Amino acid sequence: MLFVPVKTQFSFTLQWTIATLSGFLVSLLFIEIGEKPDLGLLQAMIGGLAIALAQTIMLTHTSFYLKWVLFTMGGWGAIAIIGIGAIGWIVPTTDLLPTRMLYEALSGLIGGFVIGFAQWWAIYQSVPLAWRWIFISAFSWAIALPIGAAIGLILRQLTQFFLGEVIGLAIAWLLVAILTGMNAYKLLK
Repeated sequence: MLFVPVKTQFSFTLQWTIATLSGFLVSLLFIEIGEKPDLGLLQAMIGGLAIALAQTIMLTHTSFYLKWVLFTMGGWGAIAIIGIGAIGWIVPTTDLLPTRMLYEALSGLIGGFVIGFAQWWAIYQSVPLAWRWIFISAFSWAIALPIGAAIGLILRQLTQFFLGEVIGLAIAWLLVAILTGMNAYKLLK
């Protein structure tokens, strides 16, 4: 096994971050980064599956790791159905930085809440204070998405390459992974 249950917050967070980023990179084999209308339910479910499977490497010692995969996919599907879209794979359409950051903060808050709520269903019977995960997810996404979107816009404008937006999304995923990893360790401890 690549990742084993760890004893320190730093090592857990590092491994959770590597697992989550690996899931994002694997998802790029199946999902093309795009704008909201280009990515629908199927892409959100595939992306959710890639992320959940990668994160389950860190959760295999728990009783809920299989539920984690199913409910994570359900959460990603739900945000696609309610119109938020596949956050983390969607590039904002506006180039106005304040508007972009506000939109991404709101999308992150709502999308992160829905994903966190779905994942809560997987962990609530096994993890004391599991309800906190809903808000950890919401605030992690609300912080990470606008930062990633701002960096992506700046890089795209500087280089004139769309790859700048992809780098911005990768930075958002990095931040989400770090924030959720630190808090997952505290909840699972």
